[in-house]
Amino acid sequence: MVEDGGARPGDRVLDVGCGTGYLTWLMADTVTATGSALGVDPSPDVLAHARRRAAGRPNCTFEDGIAERLDAPEGTYDVVVTSLMVHHLPEEARERAAAEMFRVLRPGGRVLVADFRPPGNPAARHLVGAITGPVMETNPVHLIEPLVRGAGFTATTAGDLHPWIHYVTGTKP
Repeated sequence: MVEDGGARPGDRVLDVGCGTGYLTWLMADTVTATGSALGVDPSPDVLAHARRRAAGRPNCTFEDGIAERLDAPEGTYDVVVTSLMVHHLPEEARERAAAEMFRVLRPGGRVLVADFRPPGNPAARHLVGAITGPVMETNPVHLIEPLVRGAGFTATTAGDLHPWIHYVTGTKP
């Protein structure tokens, strides 16, 4: 996912719905000390964990925030990523979240939206649903690309990272 996100040394990266900060941390390594990676999440508990994990990395920080109302000026970031977050948003908030990701990216900036892809096998899908709940059993990842395009991103590509991740990338014109 880091490679698909397109971050380079010196870039400013925003990880929306960062959770425990794993992807944020990897992005901070990718952008090196000349760049920065900021993870935002609404959960104080996971942010505390992320901050502990990133101790000693001055280019990797975490803040309280929600996808539908990002606290950043327009055009602040070179790359915006989000992984395993979209399914947590109510359906009515997803378009606003995608619009916010578009707003905070600079022209030419890249977005990567990745989420859980349910198994193709009906028995495995049922097992996932029994363990995690019905959202994960039927997570409509086919709607991610139209969501990204609808926010205004172009040059979108979609793919799968086996076994469980579907992703879409796009560029802000």
